[in-house]
Amino acid sequence: MAADTLTAQDYISHHLTNLTLGFHPEHGLTFAHDAEEAAAMGFWALHVDSLLWSIGLGYLAYRFMRGVAQKATAGVPTGAQNFLEWIVDFVNENVRGSFSAKNDLVAPLALTVFVWVFLMNLMDLLPVDLIPYAFAQFMSLFGADPHHVYMRIVPTTDPNITFGMSLAVFLLVLYYSIKIKGVGGFASELTMQPFGKFGLPANLVLEGISLLSKPLSLSLRLFGNLYAGEMIFILIALMYGHNLLLDVSGMTLQLAWAIFHILIITLQAFIFMVLTIVYLDMAHQHH
Repeated sequence: MAADTLTAQDYISHHLTNLTLGFHPEHGLTFAHDAEEAAAMGFWALHVDSLLWSIGLGYLAYRFMRGVAQKATAGVPTGAQNFLEWIVDFVNENVRGSFSAKNDLVAPLALTVFVWVFLMNLMDLLPVDLIPYAFAQFMSLFGADPHHVYMRIVPTTDPNITFGMSLAVFLLVLYYSIKIKGVGGFASELTMQPFGKFGLPANLVLEGISLLSKPLSLSLRLFGNLYAGEMIFILIALMYGHNLLLDVSGMTLQLAWAIFHILIITLQAFIFMVLTIVYLDMAHQHH
């Protein structure tokens, strides 16, 4: 699916459409053939590509870390063991610096979040047409129209994935807030701060907004940065196939943006991890 067979708008739209499975009002359970059909399937439609890539990358990280742990030795460590120990030490330092309570869940959760988000972000460095084109050609062997086959490979450019992860963290925040402070203590924190008992309505509004902003800040920050990065790669890809000057310019821009994007990929994984630790620390504190 080369850019020269589509208009620029069609090319961009195709790359920003997920492989969607859901119940269509007219066709029943089916894969969407375009963005309009995906929208008609409503809220409960599944973005199959985002789910498969996120689960697959999570399983890859699990198998790698489990394999290294099983082969770990107290003697001379392998390169993989050194690399994993460096990541674990890095995460532990951030947990010790940001989490003041005692909870054996926080460090493993932080490690999982950092590695998983980083791997999902890392998919953005693959050429934008490589896997979608290969998947479209594969599906064409079964009679599918390649122009109606979609595949987005960066799960964190899908707000459903980032909101899902942030909501999981938010539920943990609520759980530990109630567990540590009790229902009454948590309710008091929402209604008695910061203006005391005489500022109840204002307290509830301010603390409610502060509480609900946690999952929003986690999800939207990650989604926005990775979506913007994906868009830039797609726009650069539109430069190819016209003339030699644009091809060389596209290659140069793509390389420059990929190098810079490595920083964004790592930084966003780090921020998601740190905010997860900080939010859980706040849930353990009495105010």
